[in-house]
Amino acid sequence: MTVLAPLALIWGLAALTMTLGWRWQRARLNAGIVDVLWAAGLAGSALLSALLGHGALWPRLLLALCGGLWGARLARHLWRRVRAEPEDGRYRHLRQIWREDQWHWFALFQFQAALVALFAVPFVIAANNPVTCRYCLALAAVVWIASVSGESLADRQLARFRADPRSRAHACRVGLWRYSRHPNYFFEWLHWFTYVALAIGAPGSWASLIGPAAMFVFLRWVSGIPHTEAQALRTRGEDYRSYQRSTSMLFPWPPKRA
Repeated sequence: MTVLAPLALIWGLAALTMTLGWRWQRARLNAGIVDVLWAAGLAGSALLSALLGHGALWPRLLLALCGGLWGARLARHLWRRVRAEPEDGRYRHLRQIWREDQWHWFALFQFQAALVALFAVPFVIAANNPVTCRYCLALAAVVWIASVSGESLADRQLARFRADPRSRAHACRVGLWRYSRHPNYFFEWLHWFTYVALAIGAPGSWASLIGPAAMFVFLRWVSGIPHTEAQALRTRGEDYRSYQRSTSMLFPWPPKRA
């Protein structure tokens, strides 16, 4: 019950928030808000889990700091794009298929609410960790700093590239994007090991692996890379196919020579 009660609360709050987001999408025809609310929901989940948890103080404090700052940074980054740019190509493609059948859109938003609860499982496990392990705390801090710094750098590099009108028909190959087609996704996946480290010693600590495992599945096969690359192929064509042949999909690696 210690684990299920906060997860049920998180799911309920996320479902309410996503319902409001669905109404916002319906009025403005921009479903990108769902990504903003997903990131903000996880930030709130980390803070709420730390507040309601019964574990040691330091794992809970680090959980609140790492999860809250990570989610807030990502939500802010996504909101700036949603506010300033047309609807993301992935959602424009879905809008061509679904038209204005709002039941499909409502289901999409509520599915994201369920994902907030799923990804909150590592938060709840870490928040109930009775053990204060200094090495585990240090490891969590190192992983968090490295992953958030890498993701922030990748986002800035892509934003600068996209700001140049001459780049619209080309794949981004600058900085980290030279070594991975999705370095932002790689560092987002890496970030979830922060909470695996914070959960070491907790009852059911194995469940903290749900974070990185689920994130890898969704990024690699469900909602991340497949949709992003399909949109890139529609807009960049042969240049992006060449980029696919030369550059690692997710894990950074030196590019292949032509």
